[in-house]
Amino acid sequence: MSAAATLRMQIERSLEHRYPAALTPAARTTPDVAATGIHEVDDVMSGGLAVGAISELTGPSCSGRTSLALAFLAQRTADGSMCAWIDTQDALDPESAAASGVLLNQLLWIRCRNTSVSPRLTRYRTDAGKDALWTRLDQALRATDLLLQAGGFAAIVLDLADLASEYASRIPLATWFRFRQAADRTRCSLLVLGRTQYAESSAAAVLECCSMRSEAAGGTVFNGCTCSVQRGRERFKPVTSIARKPPASAWSAHAQWMGERCV
Repeated sequence: MSAAATLRMQIERSLEHRYPAALTPAARTTPDVAATGIHEVDDVMSGGLAVGAISELTGPSCSGRTSLALAFLAQRTADGSMCAWIDTQDALDPESAAASGVLLNQLLWIRCRNTSVSPRLTRYRTDAGKDALWTRLDQALRATDLLLQAGGFAAIVLDLADLASEYASRIPLATWFRFRQAADRTRCSLLVLGRTQYAESSAAAVLECCSMRSEAAGGTVFNGCTCSVQRGRERFKPVTSIARKPPASAWSAHAQWMGERCV
């Protein structure tokens, strides 16, 4: 044993009774999860989405990210929990949400509108004609902050899906860190829908959604679509892929999900 190792051992032994917490690493715990109601997704995420943490659902339009979020809210509202949907671009269709099983009387729908732009965001503007987008984003962030701090919501969806990445990517990391701390304190699942990752290290997990094919019942009648979902990153697990044929099964929202398992 080297002299440095011997000296370290002697110091630790002399201090272990006086300062045990400083010398003992904190145990790494796995957060609680809540089921999404889609078995293939729950299998990928080892039971569901994290409770008291941020989960990002990313992908292009028609990739299944909104359908996945609605399926999760359907599970949470079914057990009597209150949820919220912060609609940055006012794009949510309540009829589709109800058809997915969401109990609308237990869903707070916040629709962002065009008003005067906040002075806090003027430093990010590159074009005066884009004021409306900055205003909606500011409203969405303010609403998310207020709901997380107030507590009482089992799940909150921050819908940035239709917002250009050049705007959402300018949200300060300090904002995401504050959301993460508030979600952990109030045991709220914060789902962020976007084209790409925005919360960075503040997110407990990232799910990458992708549309594989659509199915028509004949003519112009849309019957459903087949989507894939893959875990892009998860804080408590290493990201390694296992090549295998992903499972597929029918889903109540007239769509199929195929999960690519990562362990």
